[in-house]
Amino acid sequence: MKIMISAGEASGDMHASAVIKEIKKIIPSADIFGMGGSQMQAAGARIIYDINNLGIIGIVEVVRHIPFFLKLKKYLKETMKKEKPDVLVCVDYPGFNMRLAKIARELSIPVVYYIAPTIWAWQKGRGAKITRDVKKVISIFPFEKEAYEKIGADVTYVGNPLIDTVKPSLSYADAMAYFHGDSKAKRILLMPGSRLNEIESLLPAMLKAARLLLQKMSCQFFLPKASTIPKEKLTDILEKYPDVPVNITNDKTYDLMQISTVCIASSGTATLETALMKLPTVLVYRLSPLTWFLAKRLVHVSYVGLPNILLGKEITPELLQNQVTAESIAHIVGKWITEEQLLEENRKALEDVRRLLDIGGAVRQAAQIIIETAGDAHG
Repeated sequence: MKIMISAGEASGDMHASAVIKEIKKIIPSADIFGMGGSQMQAAGARIIYDINNLGIIGIVEVVRHIPFFLKLKKYLKETMKKEKPDVLVCVDYPGFNMRLAKIARELSIPVVYYIAPTIWAWQKGRGAKITRDVKKVISIFPFEKEAYEKIGADVTYVGNPLIDTVKPSLSYADAMAYFHGDSKAKRILLMPGSRLNEIESLLPAMLKAARLLLQKMSCQFFLPKASTIPKEKLTDILEKYPDVPVNITNDKTYDLMQISTVCIASSGTATLETALMKLPTVLVYRLSPLTWFLAKRLVHVSYVGLPNILLGKEITPELLQNQVTAESIAHIVGKWITEEQLLEENRKALEDVRRLLDIGGAVRQAAQIIIETAGDAHG
């Protein structure tokens, strides 16, 4: 059985790697290859294009790179013709993967979409293309399943894969020892994103906020390095703030979340992960002015953060565009870490996120659907 996977960023690489491991448990001989990163490779996939070369967000930013994406699409099309996979699994990254799905359909390769396009939030026009090009949609949110059923897609809700994976591997005490946590300090997690332009846009504001917090209390800062970001990029920025000591970490991020007091994170998968770990988080999000202008007119949800969308209220505070300032970040974080009751209330509210998403075995169900779809094509 031959399975091709297309994941375009760090979170997709993570989700795909978990599915690859499950597929390998069921069919050890499965030949899995595609576009991805270090986590997919570690899980046993052949990487034909490394996503470290990607890192683009927003409409305007993508437009600037159209020639690059056309070349990449052509390369992956030729790969499909040569390899003749039994199924193409698209993981998130819809702007590119929807075009790849169309090519796969034209080549008579069935497509499974995992971490599917957010038609419930925006790009509702993608509905017709999905029903045309995608054989099976694997849904990870309950409201997402309803949206896909309305457009006539073949969709299965499996629960959220993060339920299976977001859990600490160490005890609290062992995690404190592993990360050299200071029990007398407030431990603050910085998660500026997995794309280069997110890092450049958001990390300086986080570090300026950290500077303000250090003026008032003892703090310890940690920054987990995304697999798609070179460490040199982080150190280049950190060196501009020598008065803000930051520990760059490479592994055991959920153990790090377990011992952290609060988190400051870019919008995306990270805010769902911190919610599942009951870690109070300030969400920061900034796009180019034109991309933001267009997004405001295209997006049809009240919130940006997935925990807030799920719960229908702002449990994770959102700072967007011009609101992303050191002062605003420091104000929210400072209030939390000086008033334990507020922090505990937030942790309690976040428990509902896991309750809503936990139906059990999401990754294994996703793997089974992919295998079944490939098997149908394989004959």
